Amino acid sequence: MDFELSETQKMIQQMAREFAKEQLAPAAAELDEKAEFPSRHLKKMGELGFMGMMIPEEWGGSGLDTVSYVLTLEEISAACASTGVTMSVNNSLYCGPIVKYGTDAQKKTHLVPFARGEKLGAYCLSEPGTGSDAANQQTTAVLKGDKYILNGTKNFITSGPNADAMVVFAMTDKAKRHKGISAFIVEKGFTGIVVGKVEKKLGIRASSTSSIVLQDCEVPKENLLGKESDGFSIAMNTLDYGRIGIATQALGISQAAFEAALEYSKQREAFGQTISNFQAIQWMLADMSTRIAASRLLVHRAAWMKDQGKPCTLEAAQAKLFSSETSNFVTNKAVQIHGGYGYCREYPVERYLRDARITEIYEGTSEIQRLVIARNLLKD
Repeated sequence: MDFELSETQKMIQQMAREFAKEQLAPAAAELDEKAEFPSRHLKKMGELGFMGMMIPEEWGGSGLDTVSYVLTLEEISAACASTGVTMSVNNSLYCGPIVKYGTDAQKKTHLVPFARGEKLGAYCLSEPGTGSDAANQQTTAVLKGDKYILNGTKNFITSGPNADAMVVFAMTDKAKRHKGISAFIVEKGFTGIVVGKVEKKLGIRASSTSSIVLQDCEVPKENLLGKESDGFSIAMNTLDYGRIGIATQALGISQAAFEAALEYSKQREAFGQTISNFQAIQWMLADMSTRIAASRLLVHRAAWMKDQGKPCTLEAAQAKLFSSETSNFVTNKAVQIHGGYGYCREYPVERYLRDARITEIYEGTSEIQRLVIARNLLKD
């Protein structure tokens, strides 16, 4: 068993770390305060090859492995979790299904500029009444002539207001229930697509989140992704890989919070000595560090299995569950170590705590992850 990174992986990690610390981290607090979408930084990330990392070079991507992707995403998320989730969605939830299920014509038009970071993609599965119950899609798609007519509302769509195109799931045959769901590539300029309510959020405030309303939205027949009724399997397969991304985002937040708490404990004095000398603080740091290390191993295992072409539903769910819960634990302890200052925006741990909370909710709540894990353990 070899835990050593390759030279290429080390190089990619270092490049991401330098960009994150020099350009992204200094801007993160202001982006959060203003809820400002990080367009300028995403453009630079596209130039660095970070927006389509696992996409083959012939389709505009960097042609790298998933381990390189999670190494990069951890550094980006440690600096700015909002930018991290935007990167994750474009890489895994938008580019991922198109490179796997799309035709060459679809890849040329709807993948190349997105993998290059010239355009931004989104993923539309959740609906107002069907969050965790993804099989119960209410959005419909009816074929009329050479176009599908889509009607429905998608909810909590990451990058919704800023996306140039999105993978949208809709019912083409209600009688088949989840086996009647299909996937479509929908461009922002299509007739009948409207950006709905833009959410004001607790955390990841620089990531834009909105509803997407489809009102007799006309989608060309050639924009069907895969075949009719393939949608649910496409969605579930894509979420396996998306969960690796969110687990990595949570890991990055945890690492940033731990480093901030460790440094603060060495500087803050109480009762005539730095608080790092107190056993209570030392035990917090020890627990934080250990859980982060375990999260990283779970994330890297899931990424490695994807690179080997092995099923990783169980491993992705385990990584997402543990890493997200670790992130909430670590950021809470980081605030505690900072004391009253941790509750103030002068210190970044307050932002880390807010950003961590969502990682237990989106791309499958912790409860859903436990269901996925249990079902995989119990299946024959």
